[in-house]
Order: sequence, then C-alpha cells, then structure tokens
Amino acid sequence: MIAAALALALAAAPQADPLAARIAALPVSVKAAQLQSSAPAAPALGLPAYDWWNEGLHGLARNGYATVFPQAIGMAASWDPDLLETMGSIVSTEARARFNARPPGADRTIYEGLTIWSPNINIFRDPRWGRGQETYGEDPLLTGRLGVAFIRGIQGPDPAHPRAIATPKHFAVHSGPEAGRDGFDADPSPQDLEATYLPAFRMAITEGKAGSLMCAYNAIHGVPLCANAGLMTERLRHDWGFAGFTVSDCDAVGNIAAYHHYRGDAAGAAAAALRGGTDINCGTTYAALPDALARGLIRADEIDAALLRALRARRALGIAFGGNDPWRRIPASAVATPAHHEAALRAAREALVLLQNRGGTLPLKPGARIAVIGADADDLGVLQGNYHGTARAPVTPLEGLRARFGASAIRYAQGSVLAEGAPVVMPESALRADDGAPGLTAAYFASPDLSGPALVTRRERRIDLDFNRAAPVDGLGTGWSARWTGRFVPPAPGRYSIALDVPACWKSCRTHDVVRLWVDGRPLAAGPVAKGRVTATIESDGRPVPIRIELEHRSEDEGLRLLWSPPEAPLRDEALAAARAADVILAFVGLSPDLEGEALQVSVPGFVGGDRSDIALPPVQRRLLAALHATGKPVVAVLMSGSAVAIDPDLADAIVAAWYPGEAGGTAIADLLAGGFSPSGRLPVTFYRDTADLPAFVDYGMKERTYRYFTGTPLWPFGHGLSFTRFAYAAPDTPRLSVAAGQSLTVEARITNQGAMAGAEVAQAYLVPPADAAPAGQTAPVLQRQLVGFTRLDLAPGASGTARFTLDPRRLSLVAADGTRRVVPGAYRLFIGGGQPGDAPGQWYDLAITGTATALPK
Repeated sequence: MIAAALALALAAAPQADPLAARIAALPVSVKAAQLQSSAPAAPALGLPAYDWWNEGLHGLARNGYATVFPQAIGMAASWDPDLLETMGSIVSTEARARFNARPPGADRTIYEGLTIWSPNINIFRDPRWGRGQETYGEDPLLTGRLGVAFIRGIQGPDPAHPRAIATPKHFAVHSGPEAGRDGFDADPSPQDLEATYLPAFRMAITEGKAGSLMCAYNAIHGVPLCANAGLMTERLRHDWGFAGFTVSDCDAVGNIAAYHHYRGDAAGAAAAALRGGTDINCGTTYAALPDALARGLIRADEIDAALLRALRARRALGIAFGGNDPWRRIPASAVATPAHHEAALRAAREALVLLQNRGGTLPLKPGARIAVIGADADDLGVLQGNYHGTARAPVTPLEGLRARFGASAIRYAQGSVLAEGAPVVMPESALRADDGAPGLTAAYFASPDLSGPALVTRRERRIDLDFNRAAPVDGLGTGWSARWTGRFVPPAPGRYSIALDVPACWKSCRTHDVVRLWVDGRPLAAGPVAKGRVTATIESDGRPVPIRIELEHRSEDEGLRLLWSPPEAPLRDEALAAARAADVILAFVGLSPDLEGEALQVSVPGFVGGDRSDIALPPVQRRLLAALHATGKPVVAVLMSGSAVAIDPDLADAIVAAWYPGEAGGTAIADLLAGGFSPSGRLPVTFYRDTADLPAFVDYGMKERTYRYFTGTPLWPFGHGLSFTRFAYAAPDTPRLSVAAGQSLTVEARITNQGAMAGAEVAQAYLVPPADAAPAGQTAPVLQRQLVGFTRLDLAPGASGTARFTLDPRRLSLVAADGTRRVVPGAYRLFIGGGQPGDAPGQWYDLAITGTATALPK
C-alpha cells in the first residue's frame, strides 16, 4: 500500500499529469533554471523561488537554532532504529516549523526548504576518511536498517504527503580520499559492489521509500556516477522501483567535464548527467541545457521528464500547485523544544560505548576529586560535529561534570592541543574577566558598530560561538556587535600563537564580519575576515596582559572562536598539577571537526585535507596521556572523535568512546561516569591497532577491510561494547537449525540480566559461511562473517527476554565474484550474542541450508 501511494504521488504516468503539459509549454531556459538547486521564481508556473538544498544529518542544520543530536556515527553506535526514526521525525518537524514560520508563497533560500539531503549511507570502509563521521559505520545491514528508520522519520507516516523528503547519499562507492574526490575513479569489483556498496542504498529505496537520492562525485570504471545510467536508471529505477527525483552532489555535474574529462564542456556534461539519470543539478551547469538541446545532445522530452519528477515532489510536499499540506499546522515554536532536547539526551546516552573498564574503575566513586584534562572537554565544535545546527543550550563535558559532581570537585586543565600545528579553543584558564573570574567580560550591542548602550553584559568562559542564523543573545536582530575584555593569562613565558576564527559564509556572501584584536594595548588584527582566520604571535614573559576583542556582525558569517597554539610543556605541567591533586583523572582525548571532515584546508602531521594519514592518537596527546598514566592515579580516557582512533589501552584504566555527542553530550557523559545508567552503545566500526593494518586508502577493494574481511586482530571489534551489568545467553533448545534455500528462518535466543543494574543488551546475529564458500581467485576478499540481525532488549535486574531474528533469503545469501547474489546450500554457523564471536557472551547454532542454490534479484 505504501509503495502504491508513493508511486501515485511521485510517479504517475506523464500523460495523466496536468503538470506535464504546463512543463512542455515552458521555454527551455526556464526549465533549466528550475532544474538547478537554487531554482528562481517561475511566474509561469506560479512558483516562488526554492532552494532544493537543505541538511539534516543529525538535526536540522545551518538555519539557526535546532536540536543537535550526536553525529551520525554516534547515532549508529546506538544500534537503535527506533531512536533513528525519532530523530528523523524531529528533524523534519523542525524543518516544517521553520518553513511554516513564513507565508507559503515566500521565496526560500538555501537551508530553508523541505528537501533534506540526508542521510549519508556510504560505507565507512576506512577510518582515515574524514567524512566517515557522517555515516552509520562499516556494515551494510546496520547502515541500511538505520538509514531506513531515519528516512521513515523524515518523511513521516503518509507517503502521499511527506513531512519532508529524505535524500540518501552519495550513490555510490564513495568514501574518500577527500583530496581528488572531484575526479576520482573508484574501481570496485562486481562482488564488492553488490556485497558492500549497494545494499544500504537498496534498502533505503525498497524499504525506506526515499523520495530522493543524491549521486556521488566519483566515477566507477571511468563513468561519473551522476552520468551512470547503469546505476542511476537501470539499477535504481528499473531494478529497485525508485519513483522519486535525483540530485547531484554539489558541482558534480560540472566535474563531469572539468575533472573527469568525460565530456568536453558544460553542455556535454549537463546532457550526460540528465540522460544518465540526474534530475536536479546542485550547481549551475544545467544552465547549459539550452545549448545541449540546440546541439542535439539532449531531447526536450528528457528535460521535461526530469522537471516533472522534481515538481511532483514540491506538489507532494504541499508547497506548490495547490498540493495538500497537512503539516501546515506545525507551529514555528516546534524547534529546539524541551521534548526534543530530551530525545537528544537519550541519543547521547545510547551512543556512548564503554570500550574498557579494568578493575571496575567506572562508575566513579562518590565524593571523588576529579581532574578533567583535555582540549576536547570544553569545545562546542566537538559537541556538534559537522553538518550541524546551532544548539540552544549545549553542554560540554566540563560543564556536565561540574553540574553532576559539583564545581568544587572538578579541577580543569587543557593539557595539550589535539595535534601539532593545529590550534584549539583558548580555555577559561588562560583568560580573566574584569571581575577576576575565569573567562572574559562580553558586551553585546543591538547595533552593528558597537554604538549605543550594551543590550547584555555577561561573563563568558571562552569565546566559542556558533551564531549561524542565530544571534547569541535574544533581541540582537541580524546586524549586531560585541566586545570582549579582560586579561590574557599565559601559563608560562614563551611564544603563543593566537587566532580569531570565523567560519565564513560562502554562498551569495557579499561581505564578511569585521574583527579587531588588541593584546597588551597593541592592535594585532583589524578588518573583515575574508579567509576565515586571522593569526597573531605573542612573545610573552608570562605576566597577565589586557586583551580586547571586537566583532561587527554584518554578514552571514557563522561564528567566532578565540584559538591558540601554546607551548607544550606549560600545558602539560598544568595538567599534571591538576592530576596530582585529584583521586581520578578524566582525560578527554581524540580529534575534532577541525581535523577530520569534508574537504578541510588543514595539513598538519597525521592529517591532510580533512582525512587522516595516521589512525593513532596524535603524538602530543599520546605524550600527555602517558604523563597522566605515570602519576599512578586511575585514568579514564574519554575518546571524542568521528572515527576509530588507535589509542594505547595500557595508558588508561577505562576508555569510553563518546564520538561527537551533540547538544546534551556533556550531561550524558557525566551521567555515565557517575553510574547513572548502564552503557549500551556498540561499535559501528572496527578499531584497528595500526595504520599498517589497512590497505591503501585509495583501494576500494574490500580485502582486509572491515570486520567482514579483516583477518588480523583488532584493538576492539565491530559490535563491541561493555556494560555495568551482566547478560547471559541460555543454551539453545535447538542448536541445530535447517532451512531450505530461498526460505526464511526464525531463530530465538533467551537473554537474562544477571547483574544488579538495569540495562539494554544489543543482541547481534552473525552468519559464518562454509569454508568452501569463498569465491575463487587470490585477490577476492574472503568473508569471515556477516551481521544478519540485531535487536535491543531493555532488562531489569534478574529479568529475561527473548531476542527474535527472522532471517530472510537476502540475509542468508552470499555474493559470488561475478556479483551475483545467491543462497548457497551448505553447513553454516550462526552466532547470537552481545558482540562478535570471541568478544562477547552468546551461543552458537549449526545451520544447514539445503536444496538448490537460489539466485536473488539485484
């Protein structure tokens, strides 16, 4: 019924749709303009301007205040599809609230529409990829199920009238490197394409019924994805029955000529993309469609078909052509609500993964004196990750710990930067406000030039502001200014690099914010920050000196941070002094969105262009962690990152993976450390021991990649996660199972919480194929095991529950070297437990698949 309704809404026969005739009558220049992401108003169609580009990866993004959930990789660590559906529902509800705050016929610019370019369901095949934080990890089934849940949440319960339209991306075989991505040619084998890179997209379309899909930058076997009719039309529309519209990654159509050299000019690239299956061009290359039509490279009916699919989507959303809009009643106030914040807190708690807990170090003992160390303990960007909205009341780990344990129990020291050559937010300990408290005195003015009385004066612990379409103080309006005064308090004499960092607006940006910096009465910077950052060097004798910073916010620049690069030794000495005065050390180590992310302009040891060249914890943090361990005090390492980081487990008694945990991350972390709940997160990626364990980054072959094909010993395996309680799996009543090829199998496991604390167990089912099932050929990857099911059970102490798995033929299938998927008879083994075999408690089953090999559809 759902598939039929969606087909009726988005894919009715062209001749039956009155829109078709209206489109055919338009000049081709008007059609071309409507097929670009920033579509202008079209009076002939009665359409206001509409930008197809909006983001909602882990909360509505880039359009003011919104609920900020953990980054996608953290959401994946929850292994909770219900939670992902809730998150998707909140994202689209907040998008509708923003949309409804203006008249229905208003023009919409970027990030104001109802077409959400999320989720990112690419496979995180290599931890070096900086954008892996946006994905749901390395497994096709986990990625697919979470993606389906998120899509259903975004689009809502009525397929004929979606609350918003989800856009899974980037189709397909796209996972770095960031450098060269515009013209990169991935060459997956037929087996890897079918077994690894396509399953999550298939699920997003056939089960999630996504209304849109985005094609990737790269090529496959020489054909750019956005011009690849074999995937974009044959596989997507013919094999999977896709009924929606497609969109290119931004500038990917232009790249067909400029980087892939697949066509010679813009007209050729536009024609190749549209004929290849790409309806909407994020960018401006489709402006060349009239030229392509005149040269016979494209037909008018092909342009019309693409535009019809796009405009049907606007009609289905109820925002064009008199379409019904049942979501118009969502009020403008339905953004960043208390209920949404509670959902973000639940998500942050479920995302936390307890990797190690020697000697019961956690939970922390009541009354403990705590040293909080690390730049990641008090950094807004580390909470929010990339592709984020602006959190209204974000809680950093430092703030969460002070609230949970009391400020008097906490002593904080930054300890080190994250990586050599990469500045971090200047901490409160290096600043003194006018009243002598840590931080600076901030004054905000409702004018853009600091004139008139201050609207608000307050102390701010650090300058770490995100004001992307969201003023930091109510009542400021769109043009405002601010001044920060106090003293810079260096920890010791030495050379200090200070930077003012302004995330610059880039689309339709005619000007930039003005910043000014004085240190010890000397002007060090003044003027617009056109390139996003201004840096000054200070030779300090160690004494406190006056500091003043002014900001004139006149543009759509998105924030302001005061960063520094201090000498290493004084910061480490501060950390050791705090550690020696404490009973336990909490070391917040890891990475940040400044180091890993999309196409970053960063090149420091271990990092290049947003990717990593070394998966180990950066050396400066390793030295800090070793020094803290050497004090003999218990050390809890809280790993903040968007990817797997190789950390020496001998340098910490307990280790928690916290990812980029969203607006409530600090509260959730403090709750976990205090024992307020039992952790239930599980790793969605393999934590490798060393970069040398990995194949070449540019190699898209799956041999020795991910838990499914890796033959080495990981640091922590995919699916790993500890608890504060104990779960036991009862011996199976029927340890020997049998199913005929092509049929489904249902299997159950009885689980008991044998501990004294309530907790959630993530039961996982892994299928181990017969030894003789490996495909022929020395270069083909050998499947070790594959996840075929998972479920969460919440159990009170002493309570039992049943984990039930129904394994359909696709879950029981294998992929041959030629890319065909079959259910192959043979003697298999099935493990059901709290992780992979050998890592967690569970039970084995012998499984015989009988009969004749059964081929499955693409």
